[in-house]
Amino acid sequence: MSDFSVIKVENLSKQVSTQEGALSILSGINLDVKPGQSLAIVGPSGSGKSTLLGLLAALDTPSSGEIWLDGEALSVLDEEQRASLRKEKVSFIFQTFMLVDTLTALENVMLPAELAGRADARERAMGLLQRVGLGHRLNHLPKQLSGGEQQRVAIARAFISEPKVLFADEPTGNLDAANAHKIADMLFAMNRESHTTLVLVTHDLTLAQRCQRQLLMQAGELSEAATAATTPRTQETGTWD
Repeated sequence: MSDFSVIKVENLSKQVSTQEGALSILSGINLDVKPGQSLAIVGPSGSGKSTLLGLLAALDTPSSGEIWLDGEALSVLDEEQRASLRKEKVSFIFQTFMLVDTLTALENVMLPAELAGRADARERAMGLLQRVGLGHRLNHLPKQLSGGEQQRVAIARAFISEPKVLFADEPTGNLDAANAHKIADMLFAMNRESHTTLVLVTHDLTLAQRCQRQLLMQAGELSEAATAATTPRTQETGTWD
């Protein structure tokens, strides 16, 4: 494996001010993620998982420490530069899908590519929606789609920009077990085929164990999960219809 790290974190901390004083959310976080790896962060609610995800994705700034994303130190970037970095190298999948209600499935997937000025946005979006089994739903609005179908649209949208890193926050959290399994199959298959680095936060230990690495967040501290060494690295495809 290459020595290059697509994500590198050194001694990261995050505190916020409260009426009772400073509250430590993250403390002493160190992390090294290689290109193409799949990584799950698990832990109880309130342990700091989503906070860490936001910091890694340059959506927030730490109190101390440093993050490098694809070789760039985030601390030296202003907000405009961080936004540009996110647009060029990062995509997101959220528990709540985050689709634009007034846009069709096709238009939702096209949007990041159009904002990036890609002339082939429509063609790529159509191909990705076919890839996730929604070629017959191109012109449907989100409210006309099931939860599983909306998350498929969100996955297609996430991959259209060919991101270096895909951040997923509870990507199956709002789905029933059958749809969650299908979405996981799709996510890992597309991640493998595109060589994108996947970092996901989840309470679903079955989903986490499909990643190559599992990290445990407890009380703002991160450690390699004890199950990591024995976890099977399955990223099988499934039936997506």
